[in-house]
Amino acid sequence: MSEKQNGKVRLTGQLKLYMELPAVMAFLLAALNIWIYRLDRRVGFLMLFFVLIYIFMVGYLYIYSKSIVMKDLVEFAAQYGIVQNVLLKELAIPYAILLDDGKAVWMNEQFERVLGGKPKGDAYISKYIPELNVSIFPRREGDVVEIEVYHADKEYRAELRRVSVEGFAETEKLLEMPEEKEYFIAVYLQDVTELNRYIKENEQQRLVAGLIYIDNYDEVVDSVEEVRQSLLMALVDRKINQYIAGVDGIVKKMENDKYFIVIKKQYFKQLEEDKLSLLEDVKSVNIGNNIPATLSIGLGSSTVSYAQSYNYARVAIDLALARGGDQAVIKDCDGITYYGGRREQTAKNTRVKARVKAEALREFITVKDKIFVMGHKLTDVDAFGAAIGIYRAAAALEKNVHIVINEISASLRPLYESYEKDSSYPDDLFLTSAEAIPMVDEDSMVIVVDTNRPQMTECEELLKKTRTIVVLDHHRQSSDNIENALLSYIEPYASSSCEMVSEVLQYIVDDIKIPKLEASSMYAGIMIDTNNFVNRTGVRTFEAAAFLRRCGADITLVRKMFRDDMESYRAKAEIISSAEVYQQKFAIAVGRDLTIESPTIIGAQAADELLDISGIKASFVLTEYNGRIYVSARAIDEVNVQIIMERFGGGGHMNASGAQFDHTDMEKAVADLKKVLDDMVKEGDI
Repeated sequence: MSEKQNGKVRLTGQLKLYMELPAVMAFLLAALNIWIYRLDRRVGFLMLFFVLIYIFMVGYLYIYSKSIVMKDLVEFAAQYGIVQNVLLKELAIPYAILLDDGKAVWMNEQFERVLGGKPKGDAYISKYIPELNVSIFPRREGDVVEIEVYHADKEYRAELRRVSVEGFAETEKLLEMPEEKEYFIAVYLQDVTELNRYIKENEQQRLVAGLIYIDNYDEVVDSVEEVRQSLLMALVDRKINQYIAGVDGIVKKMENDKYFIVIKKQYFKQLEEDKLSLLEDVKSVNIGNNIPATLSIGLGSSTVSYAQSYNYARVAIDLALARGGDQAVIKDCDGITYYGGRREQTAKNTRVKARVKAEALREFITVKDKIFVMGHKLTDVDAFGAAIGIYRAAAALEKNVHIVINEISASLRPLYESYEKDSSYPDDLFLTSAEAIPMVDEDSMVIVVDTNRPQMTECEELLKKTRTIVVLDHHRQSSDNIENALLSYIEPYASSSCEMVSEVLQYIVDDIKIPKLEASSMYAGIMIDTNNFVNRTGVRTFEAAAFLRRCGADITLVRKMFRDDMESYRAKAEIISSAEVYQQKFAIAVGRDLTIESPTIIGAQAADELLDISGIKASFVLTEYNGRIYVSARAIDEVNVQIIMERFGGGGHMNASGAQFDHTDMEKAVADLKKVLDDMVKEGDI
């Protein structure tokens, strides 16, 4: 309101204008008086008398009352500052002012109550509320930082603002501040304990939709006498109803093998803690049935709407079935969680699904001109054989087919060269990714075999350049699967992709003729993936092998083609000799500095052979290749190695899976594997 100039105190701003306005009016009145005097002297003299009185009063007000006005202003400012300080001190919201190092220079009474009393000595706020430390302070003027903090069993929303006080060091003599630190951090706290509690209670009361399917309903029912079938399903119904009733839920049976359930979200944690024990409880139902009943459970939770929760439940149950059943999948806004999946899904003897998928595949191939087939990176014999089978199906429908393959492994080279040397096959049958991408157009389709994960395919770019995508795979589906596939045929119970393609070939074209080399390629894929028909073989596996034998598959040729050379055999022996038995049931072996061309293939073979050791439930072989460590995991029936490999971002089949480490530190990789095994054994997952 005032400034110091030449030793005198002068008014400034609006107050100065207010005080000088009467003087301006006096000047205007004097000018008016002169004008009237010229018109009429008597009236002019009379007005002059009143103008002089007005000028006297204005002068008195400006000269003699100025000091009184200034005094009143000073008193008002002092009283206003006192009232302001009292109001701020007694403000209901906790408020404090901090230095740049977190030291509190002032706080109101409410802030002191939050801290449990007035701090003594140098009060660094982080001493009482650790979350309010220097690292989260706003860096620029005007910045606001909001954070939730906890103190004395209460939750607060803290807001921190940076307040600049330039020139503070010049005017304030009690507190010296560097010029670059002339600012304070203003902090206020809002108690949100009750608010958060109500929000949490409201969230816990939300309803979660779920679906329960009996995976092997037909097989279980057929395994008991007809008079006992009703009793068997009644016992299964009772298990499901009792379990859901235990978490205050509702069960509605939609079909003989399908149930719709509704539970509150607050019981999610209880279900997670017992790892959805319903999966194991149902297996205990036995009234003479040779096959235990298994369930697939899909739960969906969405904060958007109940309809979205149901859609999530449908996605979850589809994923549980695609992964082989006997497991629960929970999908919410944060992601997907898996439980169970320890039991191998029972292979279905019916081929109805294979016939339906074959007819759908034929329709897609018929309307497209170019067919691109690809497997996974580091294409193995199963992926190659399945691709050859798709080539034969498309060629029978008179379509152009290209197989995308970038790297030929040592084990695959003899088979690959057999096609290269055969003049009956087109020169552009095999293409690299660089060659295939420019050829894709609107009349193209991509068929992916032996994988359902886009990042694992030979050329992920092809999936983005075409809308018609078909997936045929025998690995259990993961959450990052190829989502835009128009046709997806995923059967985790199948031994190999070649088995699936062999079945499809029997329905896609009547009396299809398969050349000897192609039949041998698919037979080799089945043989390699089943470890000479030892692992994961079912009735349909041998039926597919018999079909290929009738088509001319040469077993002797296959055996000769996939024999190991001496260096590979020695490398395999070196890996096996390095094996250690961990927890008395896991075999872990490593392959370092292997001078062979395809160490990952040898690692997989070594993992298979380690299972022949008595007492070993699962084997893990780690090999270095191209700047990475590849893990080959194998099991017989007691351990699901897929869920173990998923912890490392990998996947595969229950009894044969793999993963990769993006480094070559073998000791660290082995230590990480052992830690995961320890955790999963402790949690009861394996």
